[in-house]
Amino acid sequence: MTNRTAKIDVDSIEQLMGLFGSFDENVRMIEEELDVNITARENQIWIEGQEQNVDLAYKVIMQLLAIIKDNQTIDKSKIRYSIELAREGKEELIKEILTDVVCITYKGKQIKYKTLGQKRYVNAIKNNDIVFGIGPAGTGKTYLATSMAVMALKNKEVSRIVLTRPAIEAGERLGFLPGDLQNKVDPYLRPLYDALYDIMGPDNYQKLQEKGVIEVAPLAYMRGRTLDDAFIILDEAQNTTIEQMKMFLTRIGFGSKAVIIGDITQIDLPLGKKSGLKHVMHILSGIEGIDFAYLTHKDVVRHQLVQKIIQAYEKYEKQRSRKEEE
Repeated sequence: MTNRTAKIDVDSIEQLMGLFGSFDENVRMIEEELDVNITARENQIWIEGQEQNVDLAYKVIMQLLAIIKDNQTIDKSKIRYSIELAREGKEELIKEILTDVVCITYKGKQIKYKTLGQKRYVNAIKNNDIVFGIGPAGTGKTYLATSMAVMALKNKEVSRIVLTRPAIEAGERLGFLPGDLQNKVDPYLRPLYDALYDIMGPDNYQKLQEKGVIEVAPLAYMRGRTLDDAFIILDEAQNTTIEQMKMFLTRIGFGSKAVIIGDITQIDLPLGKKSGLKHVMHILSGIEGIDFAYLTHKDVVRHQLVQKIIQAYEKYEKQRSRKEEE
């Protein structure tokens, strides 16, 4: 391989500092991932190494500098994903993905999608009445859907938000738990509460819940209802039965939007019960107004090891499937 050197001019020392990070940790990460050597001389960045690696590093750094120029900060997760996109030849999407704002919380914090899969997921929600968000833990499925629901409510696109999930994985049997109904279902609906609290604030959430504008309830309590003019989120949908999924989908009324979220690798139903989410993937694809957004380990925005854990499980399942076929 041919070695080469590339030079990048930087507008200001502040941009240079933003790129290099504290104790040069950002640049060290790029050097380690792409096997290049990066140095700064006044307002210039020099990249040395094998030609292909230098080209990738150049593309990544140019996109990261564009983000910094927009007064955005960069961190290890952004750098790691920028390198992945550059390797796939999609470096032109880096700035678009990492700077677009989905929602602003009550504290003024900007919620953004952090991966290409998340961007496709959000766009699917914008452009369809029913969206299935399918992917592993840590890909932001529930949080982004809740953000979109809050935005739809603020923009008066809907008049209420309804959030639901199977309360107990093995059939929603609540009777043995202590307390009243709210006490019984709260532990299973906690992820939905947490997302709403973070985006809206506890006080705003409480007021809207008391007015009936926001409803959080177990899936069993959706039966017999028609949900008009609502943004409806069904979480943990992999733990619905075929009958429950059909029941939920037929609750959707006029002016409503529904997002169904699940991870088909974490089904907790009893043996002999088929997942309604896996079933619906085969019968509703191709219908106008319904979209399936699939997220993968590349869209995980938790600790880097979570990506590796998911990949390891996927590899194991594929190997097991091959052995069973043989």
